[in-house]
Amino acid sequence: MSAAIYGHLRRFVEEGQPVALATIVEARGSVPREVGAKMIVHPLGRHVGTVGGGCGEADVIRVALDVIQDGVPRVVRVDLTEDISMQSLGVCGGVMDVYIERWPPG
Repeated sequence: MSAAIYGHLRRFVEEGQPVALATIVEARGSVPREVGAKMIVHPLGRHVGTVGGGCGEADVIRVALDVIQDGVPRVVRVDLTEDISMQSLGVCGGVMDVYIERWPPG
């Protein structure tokens, strides 16, 4: 998957379109994706790849849009240890940290 992600990243950079690259850098407990999983977020809300889906991924996308705007990298902690409820889809029981950086760096 990483090779495909980097191909998409190269295409966006060649087109002059800034995007955000989100990478899982730490995971504790049960999480939907492994350390190193990547997702590209485009400023129009599209994305390539996944860091796990659901509400946690939505949080990553929101922060990624800010990173595209200001170029300041951030780490988002996705906490999947909440109690299971009808409002919560995909509670896994773990926590993961996702590093988000702008490409091209700006």
